[in-house]
Amino acid sequence: MKFLLLTSFALTTCITFAQDSVSVLFIGNSYTSVNDLPTTTSNLTISLGDKLTFDSQTIGGASFAVHAGNAITYTKIKAHPWDFVVLQGQSQELSFPTSQIDTESLPYIEQLADSVHGSNYCSQVMMYMTWGRQNGDPQWDSISTYAGMQERLTNAAVRMADSIEASVSPVGSVWKYVRTNYPSINLYNADQSHPSVAGTYLAACTFYAALFRKTPVGASFISSLNADTAAILQHAAALVVLDSLSKWNLHALSDQTIAEFAYTNNNSGVSFLNTSSHATSYHWNFGDGQSSTETNPLHTYASNGTYTVQLIALDSCDTDTLTIQVVCTSLELSPIQNNDFMLKTLNNDLYSIESKTGEIFQLSIIDANGRLIRSKSHSDSKQVIDLSQNTKGIYFIQLENSSFSKTIKIIKN
Repeated sequence: MKFLLLTSFALTTCITFAQDSVSVLFIGNSYTSVNDLPTTTSNLTISLGDKLTFDSQTIGGASFAVHAGNAITYTKIKAHPWDFVVLQGQSQELSFPTSQIDTESLPYIEQLADSVHGSNYCSQVMMYMTWGRQNGDPQWDSISTYAGMQERLTNAAVRMADSIEASVSPVGSVWKYVRTNYPSINLYNADQSHPSVAGTYLAACTFYAALFRKTPVGASFISSLNADTAAILQHAAALVVLDSLSKWNLHALSDQTIAEFAYTNNNSGVSFLNTSSHATSYHWNFGDGQSSTETNPLHTYASNGTYTVQLIALDSCDTDTLTIQVVCTSLELSPIQNNDFMLKTLNNDLYSIESKTGEIFQLSIIDANGRLIRSKSHSDSKQVIDLSQNTKGIYFIQLENSSFSKTIKIIKN
């Protein structure tokens, strides 16, 4: 472990940063107010050459419902264009059964997040992942041990963040790392629930890493801890947070918008499902010269094939672009015209094509991805198409002569 600490220190102390400034509103309860987590985080931040502007709204034992029902909460949300608004509920709340969380917590978390974005769309909501009690909670079996309670708190915090497109300050996960690797460091107050000075300092290190996406290693502010203990807690926060930025959905304030989409082929064309995050408007380029500003457009292509589709997602803070190759296989093709060609099915893999005009014709076979399988000119009026060596799927038979062009869709089962 000493090797890990020394290696990390050598890497992080070779990097210098310009001063960053972040504003934060902490909405929480005693897990935030005991030992004054906001001020501890600010002091740590200053010692690292950065700046934290903050305010807090802490009501002892407050659940998310209590926060959502308190007028002062909204007054403070609207008082400043916060970069981050941190949400922390009652310490046991997110360890309860999933159905209970979904009815008693999630609606109020969503209400608070809506208020934050309504006040300043560019603010980022951050879920404060708290820690399991020292010996678990005897209320029910799933949280009767520390490990069981911590697992539920971790999973719920991440799930709530996903639900409201928020980030996570994973204090509970860093707490678990320290408990596992440095059991001699007591992170708890005498009540086995609230944080000790070391616990609050650990939370501050975690918040610094999450808010700034920078390492707290080397901070000269160590509260009332000895230097060795402070260094361990700094390294723990850096390791858990910075190695998993995507897991905690931590990104730059100027990089919140994410363009994402999926698509499906159907009889009417290609349906696009927009799964973008933190965006208010969209611009689609379908790769065939057509475009749309709909959220979830349905687009019909003139012919089957592969198209380069681009989605630009925008809001007042940011923009993001995603470009992918879309394979269109949904075009409904009309039946062959009897006055030029005749198609007969000989069996599941053999087809007979006859040119009724007797002219030389070009026969091409294209797969569902738009790839040309084979193409050849034929002078004989009759030809047999053999698909026995081809995999199952959709194929397009294209027939052309001097006066006629037709495409036939064949499904090989």
